[in-house]
Amino acid sequence: MNSKEFVGELSRRLGYTNKDATQLVASVVAILSSELQERKAASFPGFGTFEVKKKMERIAVNPVTGQRMLVPPKLSLGFRPSQTLKDKLKKESIR
Repeated sequence: MNSKEFVGELSRRLGYTNKDATQLVASVVAILSSELQERKAASFPGFGTFEVKKKMERIAVNPVTGQRMLVPPKLSLGFRPSQTLKDKLKKESIR
């Protein structure tokens, strides 16, 4: 599902216009982005939790040359699905 399909489905389910649904999605994304930029976790009951994880610096080795290099620390986005979502997906895979 792409963004256009998502907005269409959201507007259909809520009875909004596509323009209103687009603004709603943009607002949710903006709020989620600002929370994650502040390194706060965003939790959606029944769906899961988005969180920012810090990966520590490490030493990597080029397998061809054997040269060692330092990989700097970085932030990455992680998602942990809720148990409810895991159970729903597990039931669907059995069918």
